[in-house]
Amino acid sequence: MAFNFFRRKLNEREQAVADRLPPGQYLTEKWPVLHYGNVPRVDLATWSFTLDGLVKKPVQLTYEEFKKLPRRTVKADVHCVTRWSLLDSEWEGVAVAEVMKLVELGPGATHVMAHAEHGFSSNLSLDDFLRDENMLVDVRNGEPIAPEHGWPLRLFVPHLYFWKSAKWLRGLEFMHGDRPGFWEQYGYHMRGDPWREERNGWQ
Repeated sequence: MAFNFFRRKLNEREQAVADRLPPGQYLTEKWPVLHYGNVPRVDLATWSFTLDGLVKKPVQLTYEEFKKLPRRTVKADVHCVTRWSLLDSEWEGVAVAEVMKLVELGPGATHVMAHAEHGFSSNLSLDDFLRDENMLVDVRNGEPIAPEHGWPLRLFVPHLYFWKSAKWLRGLEFMHGDRPGFWEQYGYHMRGDPWREERNGWQ
């Protein structure tokens, strides 16, 4: 009887985990390192973060100014287009809502391009970008994220495939209409919803 109870509870836990995995994903407890090219070398003394494009007045922050913005922590799952999923990590950083307090969008802004080191970029609709759980992060599970994972700053958009959470973030450009970012130019999907398996293709 005890064995059957244990097996039932185990199956319940397995099902609970399975329910959180989008189609085609597998669970990992490690955080795989995936990127194209070399990890950039960052000088925090000259590092800056820019908000521009369709805004009334562009804003540029130094690293010290950015670190003074209000911070928070969220727990969220992430799903990589290469099929791994990482559950229940704690992510710390600055909420997108706090960043948006620094600018006033101009009329016609519908999308944002996240610009990163080495010319990397990632496009998002404003609807996807402005969700409450989205942040600009630099800490995971209480530890600074490693350079290979995007330090000193990474976009965090957990409801989309993780390539949309651009590493080594340097700025946000607000746009009228959409255009492909770095990986989208190579055939990745323009939105990237893991629950719809929007891995590639522009259709």
